[in-house]
Amino acid sequence: MTQELIDLKKSIVEGRYADALAIVDELEGMSKQAIIRNIQAYLNILLIHLIKNQVEQRLTGSWANSIRNSIREIKKLNIKDNKTSYYINLDEWENLIEEEVIEDAIADASEEVMNGKFTRSQLSAMIDKNQILITATRLLALTYTYSPKELPAVMDDYLSQLAGGEDWINREK
Repeated sequence: MTQELIDLKKSIVEGRYADALAIVDELEGMSKQAIIRNIQAYLNILLIHLIKNQVEQRLTGSWANSIRNSIREIKKLNIKDNKTSYYINLDEWENLIEEEVIEDAIADASEEVMNGKFTRSQLSAMIDKNQILITATRLLALTYTYSPKELPAVMDDYLSQLAGGEDWINREK
């Protein structure tokens, strides 16, 4: 990015505004890709914990915190600086999860589910990917509706509905 900034400055100083605008567009694209990569990293963490929850039929405090934190961070990253639009729209999550994230999450989760008892392919065959997708997209939908202040309480209500969630919520009280 440093070279792009040097080129941008040089283009402006030399009055080559079309070149400068092209560099600005390139920088915007690089920034957007970096944000989307960060969102995907948090989405991966979210899916890993949803997979663990589904297979092990329990919810630990650590898993709930990871799910809650992933959703909060995705909310922060996903909203553009103008505070009115998003990098990833509500109707785009399903495709992003299926095309870019779910298989990596399954591979990563295979190391954690039941202490690494299953291979990636075994775990993939065991889980209900559609249910994971539904749960993830419902959680992600909350980020479009609730403020950062409201989100933790709403998340707790939602987490209590997951497998083992009732035990988790009662333990928290």
